[in-house]
Amino acid sequence: MPLSPSETTSLLERLGHLPKKKLGQNFLIDGNIVEKSLQLADLPASGDVVEIGPGLGTLTRKLLDAGQTVYAVEIDHRLAENIEKTETKAIQQGKLILSRADAVKMPLGSLPDSIANYAIVANLPYAISSAWLESVLNTQRLPQRMVLMMQKEAVERIWAKPGTKEYHALSIFISNTYQLTEKHAVSRKCFYPAPAVDSMLIRIDLKEDAFLFSSSTRALIRKIFTQRRKQLGSLARKEAPEIKEIIQQWLDEGEHPSSSRPEQIPSSDWKRLGILLAGTH
Repeated sequence: MPLSPSETTSLLERLGHLPKKKLGQNFLIDGNIVEKSLQLADLPASGDVVEIGPGLGTLTRKLLDAGQTVYAVEIDHRLAENIEKTETKAIQQGKLILSRADAVKMPLGSLPDSIANYAIVANLPYAISSAWLESVLNTQRLPQRMVLMMQKEAVERIWAKPGTKEYHALSIFISNTYQLTEKHAVSRKCFYPAPAVDSMLIRIDLKEDAFLFSSSTRALIRKIFTQRRKQLGSLARKEAPEIKEIIQQWLDEGEHPSSSRPEQIPSSDWKRLGILLAGTH
């Protein structure tokens, strides 16, 4: 079970550790949410899991008890030291492999290249949620499932619909790769210290027809979305003159006028552009 607020405070004091706002450190103190995370993950009896931000190790212990081999990534050295002390046996047995690293730079921890079937469980600070998800896509080795604790605003932004102000490049990349299977609201009261906003616990599953944009196409779409209110015809001439004919073909096939704006184009149509551009490489 997670520690209570007083137990969490006591442990942090013993560690000489103050929660770091810049790292988005808010520790889960609600056992029901921990159990819900495990339920959503629906892990096999013995599997491989990447855990981002283990913190005080509450979910880590539950994953180990469930027979998982856990590849954890923790940027905070003091918290990492605490896990190394409390989970010495699991580390010695090779069931817990802890990396002291920035999860954006090391999104899968020390997960071996030979492991293709794995899941991710992550408690993501808002500041890194988008960058970390992009890093996962960059690995070209996608998890079958992710169970993510994220700020509500981040979830709404990633799963935004065309025509809304939240709709952006990452919305396109993720929705063409993963399906949002479940989402559950999580009160700020479930954390210590309580964050300023509420969170959501979500499960996303790899689509059977998952499409992964090339890094060059992702870079192009990101650049286009920095000028989301401009017309795509003029953007193509300015930002990608070498492929402007392909972009015009894409617009014509989708029956989108050249005056269409990036924020108006559905995610599935951006996939068509990705396929067209993949054929040019």
